Amino acid sequence: MKKFGLLLIGGISAMILLSTIGPMIGFLVSIALLYFIFKQFLKTDSTGGKIGLGVVGFFILMASIHNAPAIIGVVAAYVLYLVYKKWNENKQVVVKETDPFVNFEKQWNDINK
Repeated sequence: MKKFGLLLIGGISAMILLSTIGPMIGFLVSIALLYFIFKQFLKTDSTGGKIGLGVVGFFILMASIHNAPAIIGVVAAYVLYLVYKKWNENKQVVVKETDPFVNFEKQWNDINK
């Protein structure tokens, strides 16, 4: 039953992640453009250049705010990572319990003390 829940949560977050790929790419591009505009803004000495870069930066900032669903995509990617981590954690526990040498190692360490 636990695996079914993990599969259900993973499937839902995978669908959300796939549906928000476009806004995530747009958000990444707009943030990169804002970074380069900000760097150029700091380098420019002329007032007209600063005003122009400020206006362009403002429009790109509005475009990045428009891609706010990308945050939901990032959260879905994190949930998908947690589901993957939990799924593999369960496999490792089962392998340790069925290993016949685990008990031998514990007893051998107790004898050597």
